Amino acid sequence: MGEWASALQRTHEMNGGLEILRIALGDRSLVIAGPGDITRVQTDAIVNAANASLLGGGGVDGAIHRAGGPAILEACKQIVERIGRLPAGQAVATSAGRLAARYVVHTVGPFWSGGKRGEAEALASCHRESIRIADELQLASIAFPAISTGAYRYPVDQASQIAVSSAAAALQKAAYIREVRFVLFDTRTLEHYAQAAHALDKPLM
Repeated sequence: MGEWASALQRTHEMNGGLEILRIALGDRSLVIAGPGDITRVQTDAIVNAANASLLGGGGVDGAIHRAGGPAILEACKQIVERIGRLPAGQAVATSAGRLAARYVVHTVGPFWSGGKRGEAEALASCHRESIRIADELQLASIAFPAISTGAYRYPVDQASQIAVSSAAAALQKAAYIREVRFVLFDTRTLEHYAQAAHALDKPLM
């Protein structure tokens, strides 16, 4: 992993003050970007921090459903009829409706309960499973929000390390995915994810 981190580049886009940290992982890239709106990202897939019902909610979930329109909810209802509620750490894909992305990958993050109820593994699984599903769809790029750090109260300093390391490990194994992007809503979250990305020369999960 150490050789991957040798190609660190930190740049600032001029458009709207968006900050981007891009890490080259061989022929693949891990990107930390923000402050930004994930519903506007033009990756092949964006990840929705969904709840177990898949029927929409607040935060990122609500924003994606509002921006993407009713087609996303209809697709989610069909999935729920088939499999029931989605457990934490699992993921499913739907069309993206009116979004710029081609697909939405819905994953359910864990509620923070002190860190001793499997939260770390569930959060890592959210990232691994989302990338696996996107890779099965033969997509080249996927964008994540900061899963579980809002209403589910996962401490962002811990969540960022788990998210970045698990995503980087899954990216290494992917056949088609070439870019994993984290699009963070506010500066504080962006800083934590950037710090986690700078630490990628440490062992991965």
